[in-house]
Amino acid sequence: MGLCHSGEDSLEYQRSCRIDRELEGDRGRREKEYKILLLGSGESGKSTILKQMKIINQNGYSKDELRLWRVIVYRNIVESAQALAHAVESFELQFENADNEENAKRVLEYQVPGDPKFELSSDLVDAICSMWSDPTTKTCIEERANEFYLMDSASYFLDEIRRISLPDYVPTEQDVLCARLKSIGITEIKFELGGLFIHMFDVGGQRSERKKWIHCFDTVSSIIFCVALSEYDQVLLEESRQNRMLESLALFESIVNSRWFLHTSIMLFLNKVDLFKAKIQRVPLEKYFPDYGGKIFNK
Repeated sequence: MGLCHSGEDSLEYQRSCRIDRELEGDRGRREKEYKILLLGSGESGKSTILKQMKIINQNGYSKDELRLWRVIVYRNIVESAQALAHAVESFELQFENADNEENAKRVLEYQVPGDPKFELSSDLVDAICSMWSDPTTKTCIEERANEFYLMDSASYFLDEIRRISLPDYVPTEQDVLCARLKSIGITEIKFELGGLFIHMFDVGGQRSERKKWIHCFDTVSSIIFCVALSEYDQVLLEESRQNRMLESLALFESIVNSRWFLHTSIMLFLNKVDLFKAKIQRVPLEKYFPDYGGKIFNK
């Protein structure tokens, strides 16, 4: 009996040691894990950061992955053209090229097919190109941008529409970085950097998605809060009367004062500096923030 007990004790000891080793291994892995949560209002650049991390740390996008973005790029082009056509109509502006009245009507009536393999027709591309080259369209963007929603990448894609509409078009990584796809739910990317295992999360930026944030991420190591500097004169997609910068300020205040993130480091990432530098030359910051007392660079 003594020998029997001795054997059982030995097995229990070995099992206990194995569990201890597993726990120690888990603890070691946890110490090397670094969870980063990307937060910010819609179109603040969170998803672009996630895409850049994939390009830099995960060997980028495969050909098949790039092809999946083609329909998204097409939708971005159509939605941008429709937003501009609707704005010109709403503001009762007149195209300098009279033919663009009919082109704008054609663009507004266009319905994006549900087929993921759809392509932009040559007639639609010609209509969009003509409307995009009309001086009235540019005037609408420069003088009335704060009165309607237009995605930040609209100019990029409309400038590139001839290349993008080619039959054998495959999006480039730059196209993917500029492509706008509304964040719904939670997207995660994992990569190793400097001996750490980084888990980076992107969550929906629109108002309807924000209630899902807090209870899921109270254990993250850091928060990167993204703000697009160029949005100071723009409005929200879901609320055309709400200034995007004011929305970002309100959201940032709610995050830094949240009881869930009292012990979480928060980094403020000011994004889209290139767009801001170009815009500040023609759109005064004090027009939207009268209390601004800094140097006026565009005067």
